[in-house]
Amino acid sequence: MRRLVAFYENPWARGVLVLASLVAAGLAIWWRGPEWNTVYHAFDFVRWRWVIVGVLLNLVSVLARVLSWNLTIRQALPEPHPRFGQVFSAFGVGLLGNAVLPARAGELARVAVLRRHVENGPGTSATLLGTVFAHRLFDLFPIGLLVLYVLLTAKIPHWAITGILFVVLVGLALFAVAVISARREHSGMHVDGPGAVRRLLVMARQGLAVLRTPVPAIGAGLFQVCGWLLQLLAVWAVTAAFSMGVPLPAAALVLLLMNVATIFPLWPGNIGLLQAAVALPLVSYGVAYGTGFAFGLVLQAVEMSVGVGVGLVMLAREGLSFASLRRIEEAEESTAEEVLEELEEDEGSEREGELLTPSRSRDR
Repeated sequence: MRRLVAFYENPWARGVLVLASLVAAGLAIWWRGPEWNTVYHAFDFVRWRWVIVGVLLNLVSVLARVLSWNLTIRQALPEPHPRFGQVFSAFGVGLLGNAVLPARAGELARVAVLRRHVENGPGTSATLLGTVFAHRLFDLFPIGLLVLYVLLTAKIPHWAITGILFVVLVGLALFAVAVISARREHSGMHVDGPGAVRRLLVMARQGLAVLRTPVPAIGAGLFQVCGWLLQLLAVWAVTAAFSMGVPLPAAALVLLLMNVATIFPLWPGNIGLLQAAVALPLVSYGVAYGTGFAFGLVLQAVEMSVGVGVGLVMLAREGLSFASLRRIEEAEESTAEEVLEELEEDEGSEREGELLTPSRSRDR
């Protein structure tokens, strides 16, 4: 493990990995590449007002997701709670981090930004990371609805069924682990297992308090459903920009496969892979592969423009620079170690209290 970390920290090694990923991206685009002349001319008749509608719908989708995370935070942190504007800023910086940094480092970025606005007591980092985990869990319900809608109404390619089923099974497993962990935390049950695994589970449970409060949990889930619905309408708006004339189930299939294609970031943005995943299923709806590829480029640009645009505004609002965002990425390893150290201290205090209690009873 140490050798792997040392290899990753070596700038030359990281450069080789980036170069290898770019070569892989080029090969993937070449392998599933369209006729570039068709892609070029697909932009001749684009109705850009529909693209603007897609951007606006994505912006409102971000707002709904922030409301969901805000509810999650309020159940996990003691008062005084961070203001909504502070939560929005942290979420926006996280979007920027996910767009420009590898390995979804934006999740750590939003924790680091929000931690500046809350009382930095013991376990704060762990709790905020737990809220990010819990917030992501609320995506599982709208994803399940989306999968069901696609299975019942869309024309699904055979190669896509395996990926969709994989996402469903992983989502169900994560949700089951989260619910069980939240109940154990509520009942005071001890978590067994190796030390590192046990500490990570404890860290994740810190932010799962919302799962033990039905009304806030339902509210957070509904906001996430609204966010996904708005994102679906944004995808459909971009299909209208290209005059594809495809039904809403086709847009739902595109949204689902687009998220499947970005689960594992093989290279920056998974550019090429994402466009192929979008264009191939649209062929069954009578859309030329080159047009679908161009549509995928615009769709990814719409998604990234919202994340990058909101992120840059919020980064300036926080008085931070892009260089500081890069430092957050470099401090990823130390941040995780800091959280684990906090958990070790908390667990050590609990064990000390458990050891002292029997001795006091014997003295009596």
